[in-house]
Amino acid sequence: MNLKKFATIAALALTTTLATAESHSETGNPMVGGAAMFADKNIVENAVNSADHTTLVAAVTAAGLAEALQGPGPFTVFAPVNDAFAALPAGTVETLLKPENKGTLTKILTAHVVAGKFSGAEIMRKAKSSSDGFAHFKTLSGDALSAQVRGKNLYIYDESGNAAKVTIGDVNQSNGVIHVVNKVLLPK
Repeated sequence: MNLKKFATIAALALTTTLATAESHSETGNPMVGGAAMFADKNIVENAVNSADHTTLVAAVTAAGLAEALQGPGPFTVFAPVNDAFAALPAGTVETLLKPENKGTLTKILTAHVVAGKFSGAEIMRKAKSSSDGFAHFKTLSGDALSAQVRGKNLYIYDESGNAAKVTIGDVNQSNGVIHVVNKVLLPK
């Protein structure tokens, strides 16, 4: 099964029907991937509606993490867009989606999730007030993420020093917050 087909099936399996379509200004939450994000929906319920996160949704489904991300949390998720996954070496995503690589996939995905709800402003304040200019977080995988403010932008660093820019911040969910990032963060 190809990745696009898998992502479509995963999205359909997780999708909940939205009773009303609300615009960005009506929800008070950013639009992500062409879809309104609803603060009263959980992380998975919103992510499946974003056209920019079909690969992430497919990966979350393959790793068996959908139920956990629908839990009470709160969680802060740094959510890579499809282009971030596409930028990985050829064949990486397809290989990670194989059942025998579920452990590795789970570690990578949980390295994007921090327990607690941290707004972009709160992360920026922590970074600016720290002695080293970084806010430090431990992810659900046990790995470290660091955040730094560069100009007016927030960057999230993995343990190898790779930086992902937060392109859409503060997408509030019923069980936490999503910050959309432009790169996949990889544990060592």
